[in-house]
Amino acid sequence: MQKILVSRCLLGHRVRYDGGASGPFNLLEQWIAEGRVVPLCPEVAGGLPTPRAAAEIPGGQGGEVLDGLASVITTEGENVSAAFLSGAYQALALVEKHGIRIAVLKANSPSCGNLLTYDGTFSGVKVSGEGVTAALLKRNGVQVFSELELPQAAAALATLN
Repeated sequence: MQKILVSRCLLGHRVRYDGGASGPFNLLEQWIAEGRVVPLCPEVAGGLPTPRAAAEIPGGQGGEVLDGLASVITTEGENVSAAFLSGAYQALALVEKHGIRIAVLKANSPSCGNLLTYDGTFSGVKVSGEGVTAALLKRNGVQVFSELELPQAAAALATLN
């Protein structure tokens, strides 16, 4: 059975930076019942507490963090790139362990955003880009969707089964 990596906040786990959750969603609950879901919050896995200061990537490009060209910075000015990178590589290890080819990650997140991220100014401006974990997974052949794209994720899953 094809497993799916899913952001823990989308499963109703209170792991977001603000201590909140973003789910659960019916389709994700179905996948849990089917035994498909491998949950992970890359930021918590990387060692960050809940709650924690909001963080953004100046320019919004997680791939640049992977390449050492940008950092993940909190509202307090702390560089938390090491935690974000650790969480991303833990996600990749789970993908490899379970043969995962699809991930459903939190939209707009500096870890998990797959299409948009915040621009690093903490002003609510989003730019085209992806978070650190999403970028690493995409580089390794994983199809990454957000909770806003659950029908597309389901369609992609159907082609793998």
